[in-house]
Amino acid sequence: MQFKNNYWYFESVLSPRFCDDLIEYGNLHKKTLGLTGNFNSIKNISNKQIKNIQKKRKSSLVWLDDAWIYKEIIPYIDTANKNAEWNFDIEGAEACQFTEYGVGEYYGWHYDMHTEHGKKIRKLSVTCNLSNPEDYEGGDLEFSIYNPDKKSNLFKCTQIKPRGSIVGSIVVFPSFVWHRVKPVTRGKRYSLVIWNQGDKFK
Repeated sequence: MQFKNNYWYFESVLSPRFCDDLIEYGNLHKKTLGLTGNFNSIKNISNKQIKNIQKKRKSSLVWLDDAWIYKEIIPYIDTANKNAEWNFDIEGAEACQFTEYGVGEYYGWHYDMHTEHGKKIRKLSVTCNLSNPEDYEGGDLEFSIYNPDKKSNLFKCTQIKPRGSIVGSIVVFPSFVWHRVKPVTRGKRYSLVIWNQGDKFK
């Protein structure tokens, strides 16, 4: 698939109060290790497996499923889906992932389009920058868009960097787009991620 817009960006649309409340609320919960692949629980994972996971991803997270969060963010997802001309059929969202990246933490290149329970797939991914840009350094969000005409032709889209954006910015992009979070070099970077699901692409 190839689209006119590979992402859609809303600058500083979430209020500082909302972001601060969400950070405080997320930090009230016990965080778990950020996992990858088929792992959905830290239980029964060996130390060797944890080391392998942390080669690709190192962060801590909390799963949130609160109506007040969706109410604030879902309208922007719907707007992006329309304005970017994706027009994906979206039926709902997974639980939100509140993520904390400390110094030296990161998430390597990956894409989000995985099947949920064998029926629905992730179609749109959403990243909300909750941190004040002055509170951390590094942690840039980068994209590498696949060009189906030439398999070897990968190019990065680095315009969207949370370090240079204002608190409360939202990025929406198709879940098959490769992306990464570069290592944080100072402070802590807080974000909220939501995946929107639908039937498999035809």
